[in-house]
Amino acid sequence: MSAGKIPVELRYAKTHEWARLEGNRATVGITDHAQSELTDIVFVDLPAVGKAVEAGKVALSLESVKTVSDVYAPGTGTIVEVNADLKAHPELVNQDPYGKGWLFRLELAKGLDPALVDANGYRSLVGG
Repeated sequence: MSAGKIPVELRYAKTHEWARLEGNRATVGITDHAQSELTDIVFVDLPAVGKAVEAGKVALSLESVKTVSDVYAPGTGTIVEVNADLKAHPELVNQDPYGKGWLFRLELAKGLDPALVDANGYRSLVGG
């Protein structure tokens, strides 16, 4: 099993989400490993802007040709932006999971979940 790309500047959840911290905001998506396991993503159930989320709890669901998968929040806070492009182009999650395929931005109440790991920790988790 290949881990795929694992950018070093991101933090990773054991549930295969990534977070890019920018001040007290985090941009969130799923990892290259996760998108390859899900295969073709056909629908992204984006959360509402203003929705409060808790670290480790479900923030949204992704539907692929194989399954429906939950995406968990990497921190506690409020959704401040969603990637509206995914409504018409859910395949962006597969094509560019760390770029154009980002899912949402979170205004953090207390920072990222301390259980998140760095790139090396995530690589160990997925066997890359």
